[in-house]
Amino acid sequence: MRAAFGPHALWGIVAGNEGRRSGASYNPRMCPMPDGVFVQLASSIFKAYDIRGVVPATLTEDVAQAVGLAFGGAARAAGQQVVAVGRDGRLSGPLLAQALIEGLTQAGVDVIDIGMCTTPMLYFAASTLCESGIQVTGSHNPVDHNGFKMVLAGRAIYGDEIQALRHAIEKDAWPRVERGRVSIADVLPAYVQRITQDVKLARPMKIVVDCGNGVAGASAPGIFRALGCEVMELFTEVDGRFPNHHPDPSKPENLRDLIAALRGSDAELGLAFDGDGDRLGIVTRSGENIFPDRQLMLFAQDVLARVPGGTVVYDVKCSQRLAPAIRAAGGEPLMHCTGHSLIKAKMREVGAPLGGEMSGHLFFKERWYGFDDGTYAGARLLEILSRHADPGAVLHALPTSCSTPEINVACAEGEPHGLAAELQALAPPTFGAEARISTMDGLRVDWPDGFGLIRASNTTPVLVLRFEGQTEAALERIRARMLALLARVKPDAVLGASAH
Repeated sequence: MRAAFGPHALWGIVAGNEGRRSGASYNPRMCPMPDGVFVQLASSIFKAYDIRGVVPATLTEDVAQAVGLAFGGAARAAGQQVVAVGRDGRLSGPLLAQALIEGLTQAGVDVIDIGMCTTPMLYFAASTLCESGIQVTGSHNPVDHNGFKMVLAGRAIYGDEIQALRHAIEKDAWPRVERGRVSIADVLPAYVQRITQDVKLARPMKIVVDCGNGVAGASAPGIFRALGCEVMELFTEVDGRFPNHHPDPSKPENLRDLIAALRGSDAELGLAFDGDGDRLGIVTRSGENIFPDRQLMLFAQDVLARVPGGTVVYDVKCSQRLAPAIRAAGGEPLMHCTGHSLIKAKMREVGAPLGGEMSGHLFFKERWYGFDDGTYAGARLLEILSRHADPGAVLHALPTSCSTPEINVACAEGEPHGLAAELQALAPPTFGAEARISTMDGLRVDWPDGFGLIRASNTTPVLVLRFEGQTEAALERIRARMLALLARVKPDAVLGASAH
């Protein structure tokens, strides 16, 4: 086996504990590699939308090489000869990326190494330089986590396709092929040019940008300045230890520094990004967090003015207020399952110009490539708001309801989906004709004045809950009824903090 991660070997203590807590190291298999090395493979790292593991408990250089071999084989089978590879700012990124590239070239594909970049910049490379790519990223997960987001032949892979990579590694059917070549490319200049040619602000704006020491700090401030903004930077130095706050703008506690900076300045708006730069958070000058479903209302108004009748795809966690807002803007709302890969796939299927999900992923096909990009979404937002003297008033006017944040209920490994099925069976006789029931992704129950959602996470062993009411009384009623239903299938449920 390769040596552990050198100066990061201390992670083994933390990661091992995390692996035991999460069940991530469950039932590992020893799989042979072409060079005679055996890799210990934990099936649990192969998630619904991507590959995620704890370094080095379940994700090592050997695993990364094996993923490269399997993905390279899948790429060749799909007629793909070139794969772009990027990485975010995590400490384990360079070694994992190097091992991944080794596996890809062993599989006979050529690699374009674009170095440290945001996940959207990797997607950009896979849309302009080639058609396939892998980003080494832990997104917003804890410091000792990392993983792979993958695009194959122009689309994000998910579900069975990710499991097929695991099966390929376990099968150990590595063909002897000519080794691929590696080239290096810097996509930032072309990426900046593409955004600045597309987005035009009506006037200069002053903004605060909080990158949480994630990789967006290396590119986003410069892009906003190129658009004509005056930018106040918060935590833009890329540091995989995330020393100031965790890079996850979906959690209100991670926006406190941004809110404080806005109050102490004359800036008009605050933008926040997650660890790999594919999600956007928005805070007004008054300190109000504009959640992604409300952001999508504003973007829908703009996009549908040019694409009348277009479909806007959104996930089951979004506000009940969203569909009427899309219809009012002249579009067709389409609710779908949560997951960035699933939303992108549905958008491709129906030809949607716009999509989004509550976690902060926003997808522009109109004028862009259809992938989720926090920086580009921020640029499109500024384009809209720059037409108004008071951006805060525009954002505050977007429809809203009383709602809870995401609430997690911890479960045993493998338990959440079974519980969701039980809830789906109980819902019709429990709620009857008074409610509209959706079972596309867990259980969502809509009443005229709000909704409740209980779904199984596809990434961690938890149930994800969210409740919304048009009034506080409606919210409390809906929450009580949904929790009563949950208690019937899981009497020991404990409500915890949110996570994605």
